[in-house]
Amino acid sequence: MPVAAGRIVLGIESSCDETGAGIVSRGRLLAHAVASSMDEHARFGGVVPEIAARAHLHAFTPVVRQALDQAGLRLSDIDAVAVTTGPGLSGALQVGLAGAKALAYAIDAPLYGVHHLAGHVAADTLEHGPLPDPCVVLIVSGGHTSLLLVRDLARDPITHLGDTLDDAAGECFDKVARVFGLPYPGGPAIDRAARGGDPRAVAFPRPLTGRTEDPYAFSFSGLKTAAARWAEGHRGRELPVADGAASLQEAIADVLTRTALAACRDHGVGTLVVVGGVAANSRVRALAEERCAAAGVRLRVPPMTLCTDNGAMIAAVGDLLVRAGAEPAPLDVSIDPSAPLEYAALTPGAAAATAA
Repeated sequence: MPVAAGRIVLGIESSCDETGAGIVSRGRLLAHAVASSMDEHARFGGVVPEIAARAHLHAFTPVVRQALDQAGLRLSDIDAVAVTTGPGLSGALQVGLAGAKALAYAIDAPLYGVHHLAGHVAADTLEHGPLPDPCVVLIVSGGHTSLLLVRDLARDPITHLGDTLDDAAGECFDKVARVFGLPYPGGPAIDRAARGGDPRAVAFPRPLTGRTEDPYAFSFSGLKTAAARWAEGHRGRELPVADGAASLQEAIADVLTRTALAACRDHGVGTLVVVGGVAANSRVRALAEERCAAAGVRLRVPPMTLCTDNGAMIAAVGDLLVRAGAEPAPLDVSIDPSAPLEYAALTPGAAAATAA
């Protein structure tokens, strides 16, 4: 049976390299804790799945305990457990799901499976309250660049407007940063380097902008290649990293915000929500603010701590499911590393599909 509304939900996130635990009750964030294995992946220039899974195994119990302590709660105070079931790295997801199942079984609490992208969408509600109906949501991270039309997150299907056809924006940042000799993760490194550069110094392309066919699709592979060729053109000379970083960042921010605002205009939507790790990028945020203000569109961006992967966003979805009267998932629910976006619909009747 569904848990009664108004109860306390523990959320677990382990889809990539962050182990997160968050606690939410009736839309209010009570606590969240995150342990990252990013430093362990840095020397490889990207996430190594086996290392990530092992790190989740070590971090799971301490992170859950930290969140409970922060909220002043005991495990027995938790009324429902929500966990990411996909998409993500298979081994990493398995660790989080196994741990969440153990917790739910131990305290006889219902378990809710959550689509990772739905978690990113719900993250903003913890800072700004319920999402306007409708709104356009831009999810932009190392693994995802998606444009969504969202109505009632707990009851209506999420409309998938567009996605990246190849590299995600964050992946482009990571790969170009490596070419530029900057550390992993590339997004923050590019952002720091760009502060001393000229965003007009290099005429990097704006892929897919202005297309009438599939107008909300993204592509960053060509931009990545253009940046690599530009760097190769300086072989034997000092690479003006700051200019390259600023120009790359400008190109990515331009494409993201231009496409998102076009979706708002085309669908008559007055609110744009930007979530995901790349939402922490200073130029993406600044250009989104500038263009939204000019277009009369309200911009909502969560705090930086809720932009990257975290358990709070998963708990937020679990809280919405609880309040919507959704049926919990069975304890034999499994992961889906490539879970389609349709499973992000949180309708009460689709709770099992959301977790499948």
